[in-house]
Amino acid sequence: MWAYNSVFYQIYPIGFCGAPVHNDGVCVPRIRKLLDWSDYLKELGVDSILLNPIFESDNHGYDTRDFRLIDCRLGTNEDFAEVCKDLHVHGVKIVLDGVFNHVGRGFWAFKDVQEKRQESPYKDWFHISFDGNSCYNDGFWYEGWEGHFELVKLNLQNPAVADYLLDCVKFWVEHFDIDGLRLDVAYCLDHNFMRRLRSYVQELKPDFALIGEVLFGDYNLIVNDSMLHSCTNYECYKGIFSSFNSMNLFEIAHSLHRQFGADPWCIYRGKHLMTFVDNHDVTRLASILTNKKHIPLAYGLLLGMPGIPCLYYGSEWGEEGVKAPDNDYALRPCFEKPVPNKLTEYIKLLIRLRQQSDALCNGAYKNIVIQNHQLVFERRSEKERVIVAINAADYTYTAQHGDLNGNAQELLGGDKISLEGSLEMEPYSVMYLRFE
Repeated sequence: MWAYNSVFYQIYPIGFCGAPVHNDGVCVPRIRKLLDWSDYLKELGVDSILLNPIFESDNHGYDTRDFRLIDCRLGTNEDFAEVCKDLHVHGVKIVLDGVFNHVGRGFWAFKDVQEKRQESPYKDWFHISFDGNSCYNDGFWYEGWEGHFELVKLNLQNPAVADYLLDCVKFWVEHFDIDGLRLDVAYCLDHNFMRRLRSYVQELKPDFALIGEVLFGDYNLIVNDSMLHSCTNYECYKGIFSSFNSMNLFEIAHSLHRQFGADPWCIYRGKHLMTFVDNHDVTRLASILTNKKHIPLAYGLLLGMPGIPCLYYGSEWGEEGVKAPDNDYALRPCFEKPVPNKLTEYIKLLIRLRQQSDALCNGAYKNIVIQNHQLVFERRSEKERVIVAINAADYTYTAQHGDLNGNAQELLGGDKISLEGSLEMEPYSVMYLRFE
């Protein structure tokens, strides 16, 4: 699966393009802004883009009105088709946000129910009771997603609903040539629907990637040969920033071993989960880390650990943003153009090293040295062995272990190093060592 060797770049288009928060019905080709960023994405080294909702919606994109129309605030289907073609020319694959758990109150089938009530052929597309009433005084009750009644929950156990959504996926592949989907709130989706989706897209496009949004629980329940290829690794997301803020790298080391280590009880060994340090739903890395000198170290860890790394637009140059109650738009800003800096150049180097390394993309994981302020771990494949060493302290530290023996190249600096059981680590440093 191509996604296992990729580095993703996530964009929330409505915010990124400076579109109005509420759908004003005015068609403006803002999505074409991505044409101006494709050279930057190629230079950065990312080879896949994850686009949050782009289809016609009431407000933020997760309240869909029509799965076959690009949101008028972003432009037309023709505008987006041109963007997709340009991204593919630049070697960037395209993954869209598949919002299949719920729709907006403006969704065409729900509006038909509002008008015709029991006579609507779409009444069973939703979870509706005509014996009750909604907070919008519709004259009937319906289930909303997690109590958000602007988000009308779909009945995925209804074959007609599944048929409709699968046909929309086919439409996206045929018209935009997309390469995969991120399944919004995958932890809520009907498992039989996900099995059918996996089987359908394999026939439609054999290398089509399915990545689920999962916040908690056993990822194996939906990441398997019959359902999804990957899901978001929120356990390690929390572990990364928390380990640096508490100066306790045992936390992330424990999570990584629990998930990917060699012991029989390590639960995700061999799987490729989507890893990240921030996204459109959480406070940005540069705002959540208490010591800003740890920002490059967090990216060194992200690009060195198992998984599919995903960068959030703007964070690669250290953009800040704090999640506020009931308002995520501080996390989803509009940038007129990229503003790369020293951090960006460092991340660009990390991306290049990862994409050239089978061990970093696919190798096994093994903890070597764990201290409160230091972590040294091994990534090993049949082709190579790479050691990742992180010193989060403000002092030099010498790591000692029998696995730190032999001749190696320090990939970030290019130096040749001969190790005899010890490794000197500079303050606030990351090292990638490839052993001969």
